[in-house]
Amino acid sequence: MDEEILERAQAWLAQDPDGQTRTELRDLIGRASADDADAQAELADRFDGRLVFGTAGLRGRLGAGPRRMNRVLVAQAAAGLAAYLNEKGGPDAPPSVVIGYDGRRNSQVFATDSAELFAGAGLRTILLPRLLPTPVLAFAVRHLGADAGVMVTASHNPPDDNGYKVYLGGEDQGSQIVAPADAEIAAHIQRIADERTVSELPRSTAYERAPESLVDDYVAATAAVGPAPAGAEGMRWVYTAMHGVGWETAARVIEAAGYPAPVTVTAQLEPDGAFPTVSFPNPEEPGAMDLAFETAREADAELVIANDPDADRLAVGIPSPDAEGGWRRMTGNEIGLLLGWRTARAAAAADAAAGASLACSLVSSPGLQAVAEHYGLAFHATLTGFKWISRAPGLLYGFEEALGYLVDPDVVRDKDGISAAVAVLHLASEARAEGRTLTDLLEEFDETFGAFVSDQVSIRVDDLAVIGRIMTGLRADPPARLGEVDVEAVDDFGDGHEGLPPTDMLRLQLAGGGRVLVRPSGTEPKLKAYLDVRGDAAAEAASRLAALRAAVSALFDALSR
Repeated sequence: MDEEILERAQAWLAQDPDGQTRTELRDLIGRASADDADAQAELADRFDGRLVFGTAGLRGRLGAGPRRMNRVLVAQAAAGLAAYLNEKGGPDAPPSVVIGYDGRRNSQVFATDSAELFAGAGLRTILLPRLLPTPVLAFAVRHLGADAGVMVTASHNPPDDNGYKVYLGGEDQGSQIVAPADAEIAAHIQRIADERTVSELPRSTAYERAPESLVDDYVAATAAVGPAPAGAEGMRWVYTAMHGVGWETAARVIEAAGYPAPVTVTAQLEPDGAFPTVSFPNPEEPGAMDLAFETAREADAELVIANDPDADRLAVGIPSPDAEGGWRRMTGNEIGLLLGWRTARAAAAADAAAGASLACSLVSSPGLQAVAEHYGLAFHATLTGFKWISRAPGLLYGFEEALGYLVDPDVVRDKDGISAAVAVLHLASEARAEGRTLTDLLEEFDETFGAFVSDQVSIRVDDLAVIGRIMTGLRADPPARLGEVDVEAVDDFGDGHEGLPPTDMLRLQLAGGGRVLVRPSGTEPKLKAYLDVRGDAAAEAASRLAALRAAVSALFDALSR
């Protein structure tokens, strides 16, 4: 038994205010002290380090210890963030912070703890009135002029996870934190953890509750993204909240925008942190939308709209005779390109292209650049994450292939699955008025800009060191060809490239305009390759993409041996 690990665990136990995690940790310490090897390994996993506070804040499994999400870790994070805000604040008024939370286990507890600690540190603290979607919190930071915002959510992670997402106001305009703020906050958190126990941190119940009018204002602003056109009348569609917090707010927005009420997936409509009908509450995961597609078949629906559990992402299902069950989920790139096209057309019609831009992450479809150039807009490719996309100069619209869309940057500087849903309903309704569908719009896009098709190849590893070895090997000896296609250039973003901050990613540029981007996953033990091909027609592009996928799969297989 590692005595240092045991001492850390006992010190943690002594300050833990949560009866459930105290019981859990006490039992684990007892079994580890009795030479239970599994308990010793578990204890080491929980106490050998701590969850890293980075540009996504904190996220991890619930449980006791500094490498889990719990009340001790959240208290340290709240106190550290408060110290950072007080250090940056001016002399005229105390800094202000607004807090939101979703329906996951312990979200409300973590939010209330944070409110008491922020108020105890002298901050003006505003707690949202109830569990609400992440976009409402992002909206509140801007709408209330707050210096910071905290959203307690793990978004679409597995049921046993929770997280702590941080936004900054002022010059950051309500975007998620980036360097150097993340490191500065992390340093304050570490100092708090080293110097004080949770019981020594000052608390106060003198915090405010945000009024219902704030939610009303979000609803009104979001409904204005795409008021229902004539084609919306009688439209049959299905909505699922994926056991999250999206429905109550989305329903109000849909009604305010004038769209017909959807048929709902009732088993997934209400918040439930156990996520009983899905093993992984992410619309991208296989099977996650099966109930929605079943409901759509029964209702003879025209499309399906799905939000993830905190409603910051959007998935769309459309009828497809070639798909099993007659329905398929549109890819994030397909949705992203259609919404980007919608934004660009509107900007051109309003003569608002000057100084305006579209943006997407590097791993998302390059088709957005073609749209921007066609309409005289600037284009920005950013690092992965809306913390970067939201900061693109002159931004009108941004997206990421992982089902994230920023359609109204003057209102919410983050991905928003509810405003994106309104935009998709607007597109579908306009097409419907002309006797067309979203599938027809995808075909028109290909005819206008060329066929952009994308795919992913990934390998999951048990040892993260394997990913490092593969990336090192690719840098030292990149392939000269992938299948029958020459690799014309290799761009290494590890030391910064194209003016972007350094990130662990390689881009292989292929003859004929294709590309492969390789990067470690930021949330899973995976190495991922993003494949993009452009062709004059969809069939040609699809054929080239299939060949590229086979070549990249073979490359990963060889490198992982």
